[in-house]
Amino acid sequence: MASWRKMIASVLVLMLCVSITACGTQGETAGGATGTVTVSGKNFTEQDILAHMVSSLIEAQTDLQVVRKPFLGGSQVVHNALVSGDVDISVEYTGTGWIAVLEQENIGDPQETYEKVKAAYEEKFGITWMKPLGFNNTYTLAMRRAHAEELGIETFSDLVEKAPELVLGATQEFLERPDGYKGLQEVYNLRFKETKGLDPGLTYGAVKEEKTDVNDAFSTDGRIEAFDLKVLEDDKKFFPPYYAAPIIRMDTLQAHPELEGVLNMLAGKLDEKTMSKLNAQVDLEGKKARDVAEAWLKEQGLIK
Repeated sequence: MASWRKMIASVLVLMLCVSITACGTQGETAGGATGTVTVSGKNFTEQDILAHMVSSLIEAQTDLQVVRKPFLGGSQVVHNALVSGDVDISVEYTGTGWIAVLEQENIGDPQETYEKVKAAYEEKFGITWMKPLGFNNTYTLAMRRAHAEELGIETFSDLVEKAPELVLGATQEFLERPDGYKGLQEVYNLRFKETKGLDPGLTYGAVKEEKTDVNDAFSTDGRIEAFDLKVLEDDKKFFPPYYAAPIIRMDTLQAHPELEGVLNMLAGKLDEKTMSKLNAQVDLEGKKARDVAEAWLKEQGLIK
């Protein structure tokens, strides 16, 4: 009987230890378990590349484990995930943070925009911005070059006169954002015959195949050159600067302060031309975003 009592007591002690250990590992970081961070990105190619770039760099330069959540959704979805703690790190654009998230007026100056959006995120959301990656991926509008030349369209203002005869194909997010079509309607009085909400990966092909006439474009997208599209001039400077930078929850950074130095290893290393080439490797050559990201990191000597 004594031996049975000892055995039962040992089992109970073991169960208690396991329970205490399990409880002790919950909630210690926003990503979940201790030593784990979650990196996410939005639902388009550039963000997919950047999410993997950040993730692979962290894995190579620290002992942290990374949970990757690429293509999570649009800007608001990723932002909400960061605020709630479901995600620790992502890459955001200064103009998106300042206008679409914080709902402020366009400042124009890139450095001032960065400083103000960084301060506001820290105060309001407990999220801070690392140093910018180096490129400005501004929104723009694009058309088939031959079509734009036929209609004599060089600028957004030129487009205003012809827009009632044309179809805009854009992401649903662009159609609804204040720094998207809604804002263009106010600033330029731009009105299209029809707008079509499309998946981010389909807007360029729709213009190329003449299913639409104009698309919302990113200045770093490799398909602009490949599809011979003409980028129209934003002659009233409506779009703000969209400099990309890693952003991270401040409690995550406090738990893992080494992440600041690691994320800032990317500062200033990506210009518009380089980012465009990386995007083209995925969209036009069919390479995987993670492979493209890691090949670039190796070229830079940031991972082995």
